[in-house]
Amino acid sequence: MEHSPEQRDDESPPFFQRLFDRPFVLLAAGMVVMFLFYTGWGMVEILGLPPSKLP
Repeated sequence: MEHSPEQRDDESPPFFQRLFDRPFVLLAAGMVVMFLFYTGWGMVEILGLPPSKLP
């Protein structure tokens, strides 16, 4: 049986194929990205507020 150059037994699958084969890694990465995005957005909003005037 002759293998095509793309299907060699000694090569590992490409990085993105290995990444997409692990759904929990994708879930964790998505949660981390969203956490950092919303935390960063919140910090920009807080730091962009003008100082409040105290009575």
